[in-house]
Amino acid sequence: MSTQRGNNQRSRPQKHKNQTSFKNNLHDTSQRTKLINNIQVSDVCVKCKGIIEWKIKYKKYKPLTQPRKCVRCNQKNVKQAYHVMCTDCGKKLGLCTKCCELKEVVTGKPNDQEQLKLDNEMKNLLQSLPERKRRTFLRYLSKKNEEGDEAKSEEKQKEDLKNKLEALRANDSADKEDLDYSDFDDFDSSDE
Repeated sequence: MSTQRGNNQRSRPQKHKNQTSFKNNLHDTSQRTKLINNIQVSDVCVKCKGIIEWKIKYKKYKPLTQPRKCVRCNQKNVKQAYHVMCTDCGKKLGLCTKCCELKEVVTGKPNDQEQLKLDNEMKNLLQSLPERKRRTFLRYLSKKNEEGDEAKSEEKQKEDLKNKLEALRANDSADKEDLDYSDFDDFDSSDE
């Protein structure tokens, strides 16, 4: 018997096994269930992300009806269920917004509006560069894509690209300042 004292080796497999896996939207196709299934868990550590995703997967997730108070700033800014800190405080302090521990935080992908905004900023920065610098940056970008640095996080890649763009812009302004027009005195019309 498995409950016998000192006998912790069971010789048979479990009696009842599920034939199919649990589907949280099998009988409930409401709008609320669809909304819960589309939630992107972000700004939490890996362990907390797994916990929240488990709750979503097995229909245990209960969304907030009203914002909660943040434990750091005491403002009603917490809009995600099971989080105790607002995203602003979490990003500022580098903490998990669920367990408030200093761990590596998983950031979510930006939504469509944020992605459009970032793309427009990148286009504007590229258009402000001269053609030579723009082509240099595009070559650098294609080289990075070919290397496939997937070990780096997306945030680090974005930061790297921004640094490269700023370096090119700084070089461009330095090139304009370094131009010395006194070299062109040889072509002065008064010499004739």
